[in-house]
Amino acid sequence: MKKSQISFEYVIIMGFVVLSIMGILAVAFYYSDSVKDQVKTSQIDSCINKIVSTSESIFYAGKPSKATIQCYLPDNVVSIQISAKELYVSYQSSNSVAQQSYTSNVPLTLKTFGPPGPPIGSGLKTIVVTAGDTAVDISIT
Repeated sequence: MKKSQISFEYVIIMGFVVLSIMGILAVAFYYSDSVKDQVKTSQIDSCINKIVSTSESIFYAGKPSKATIQCYLPDNVVSIQISAKELYVSYQSSNSVAQQSYTSNVPLTLKTFGPPGPPIGSGLKTIVVTAGDTAVDISIT
C-alpha cells in the first residue's frame, strides 16, 4: 500500500514540474519574438539615422562632397523609399509589415539601389552619399 502511495505522489509531483516548465517555456518563446523584433528595429533605426545625418552634413558641405558609410540591414527589410525630405522603410515584424518614416532637413534622392528587383537582402550595405546641386544622392549597394 505504501509503495503505491509513494509512486502516485511521485507522478503528481512530476506532473506539476512538467506543467511548470512548459509554462515557462511558452512565456520565454513569446517574449523572445518580441526581443528579436526590437533588435531588428534598432538595427534599422541605426542605419537610417546614419544615412540621414551623413546626408545632412554632406549637403551643407556642398558639391562635390561625397561620403561612404557602411551599416547593417537585417533580413526583415522589405523596401526603402525616398520622397523629398522623407525616407520610408517597410519591414516585416513578427505580426505584420510595418512602415517607419524618417525626416531629413535636406532633400534626398535615391540614385541607385543595388541590383534591380524586390529583394533587398540583409547584411552589411555600402551607402554612398553624394552632394548634388539641389539634393543629396544616395546609392545603396
